[in-house]
Amino acid sequence: MGRSRRDGTGTLAVPEGPAVPVEVAASYRARRRGLLGRDGIAGAMMLTPANSVHTLGMRFPIDVAYLDRRLRVLAVVTMRPGRLGLPRPRARHVLEAEAGAMARWGVRPGTRLTLTADPPPGA
Repeated sequence: MGRSRRDGTGTLAVPEGPAVPVEVAASYRARRRGLLGRDGIAGAMMLTPANSVHTLGMRFPIDVAYLDRRLRVLAVVTMRPGRLGLPRPRARHVLEAEAGAMARWGVRPGTRLTLTADPPPGA
């Protein structure tokens, strides 16, 4: 994942699964905004660094995967709007997607994901 705090886009690779487009929210402002105000997401959003999320003010249920520093999945939960998630020990990143997406992609505890960042605009 690297240590840069740059927002951007990329592709998430799931072993034996699809390549998933991902938005990376690395700045404080982008992490705070997350998926709030949206009606859905094509792909996923990675919040980094993060070890917990909430769905207060969200319009749709989401799947949340808690990842360690090596992008290994520690836990996957589905959260309805209006919920407050507890911090997960050892989690360094959180992956969010529409409810049901993680199961379709094969994301489950123990899975190791790979993130390839797109080059920044103008690079």
